[in-house]
Amino acid sequence: MTTTITGAWVFDGEKTLGITNVSIEDRKIVRIGGEVPAGAEVVDGTGATLLPGLIDAHVHTGPEALALALRFGVTTELEMQGVNTRDRRAGISENDALADVRSAGFGLTPPGGHPAELFPPGFNPGGSHGGEQPFQPDATSPEGAAASISKLLAHGSDYVKFMIDDGSVEGHPGLPMIDQATLNAGVAEAKRYGALTVAHTLTIDATRMAVEAGIDGLAHLFVEPHDDEIIAMIKDAGMFVVPCAVLNASLMGITGDELADDPRVASRLDEDWDKTLRSSFNCYPRGDIEDVLTTIKVLSDAGVDVLVGTDASVPLPFLGGLAHGASVHHELQYLVAAGLTPEQALRAATSTTARRFGLSDRGRIAEGLRADLLLVDGDPTTTISDTLNTRAVWRRGARQ
Repeated sequence: MTTTITGAWVFDGEKTLGITNVSIEDRKIVRIGGEVPAGAEVVDGTGATLLPGLIDAHVHTGPEALALALRFGVTTELEMQGVNTRDRRAGISENDALADVRSAGFGLTPPGGHPAELFPPGFNPGGSHGGEQPFQPDATSPEGAAASISKLLAHGSDYVKFMIDDGSVEGHPGLPMIDQATLNAGVAEAKRYGALTVAHTLTIDATRMAVEAGIDGLAHLFVEPHDDEIIAMIKDAGMFVVPCAVLNASLMGITGDELADDPRVASRLDEDWDKTLRSSFNCYPRGDIEDVLTTIKVLSDAGVDVLVGTDASVPLPFLGGLAHGASVHHELQYLVAAGLTPEQALRAATSTTARRFGLSDRGRIAEGLRADLLLVDGDPTTTISDTLNTRAVWRRGARQ
């Protein structure tokens, strides 16, 4: 059965195509433009904009969170630590009621290193997903890190994550942290296997370590004001950056109250997620979110690929200010507040992320790609908050 979306303004993930028909069949986009095929189901998109399904490039997730994300038009989540590795997610991949997922498995961090400080004693951040935990890599020595890479990839990690964090931003200075030699060895081995590498970095010093090691992308943006040197280092290294401005705001005590008050968001959140969104980490009150926004604009102007990510995890107030799906729209708003155009922000949540993570089957509206689509009332290419005006969501052509 063919479905054709008619009358909608189409943003294909990279550019606007104007008003044109988009036909989907057998889980894929089969035609852009032309007449409505005979016998097709017609979805009237008049007054709406058709976008590729959104991608969140930094989450910690599970089935309930993936269902929530999909309700907000986020059709793919990229897990930066968790259990949804390739060998464990067949049920998710084939379930069109959930966002699709890719995962790093567990990141390389020493015993007691980040993120252990975030959780109360006995709390298991992966426990809500059930089953055996994924392979936990060794970050105590160069040899251990190098040996862990093949095991991570064999256990189904789609990319490899390294934690570079001494706990200072989270209010736990002095945490065990991976050293430069161990980081270098792990990254070099990952490159030998052709694996993408990402790093958790919240400070400029940690960012420098990631650049020296040859990391492909940063899963966070540092909280301090930038300097010209670090911008040049990131640019010259060809790195991408997932700023997670929503997370940095939460670190600085800024809650998601305003987002939670939006009826387009409130109608899709249960009590636990509403409470979580209205909270914050509040562990770096001396920070200034304007510094983060300024750095985002400088990076974008320098030609660095900026990706949309949130660091949303589980609905607990001490991990507050974030909610799956909803916070992607908040991050888009932050990127525009930083000075990016709405189209640049939309690319950061679609085609740019797909390109940098090798997701060649999604992130754009093009013939032959997955029919992961979001139809919203209005025009988010001019008014970014229109992304929340959900009219319809398709995941592999299945309308939600």
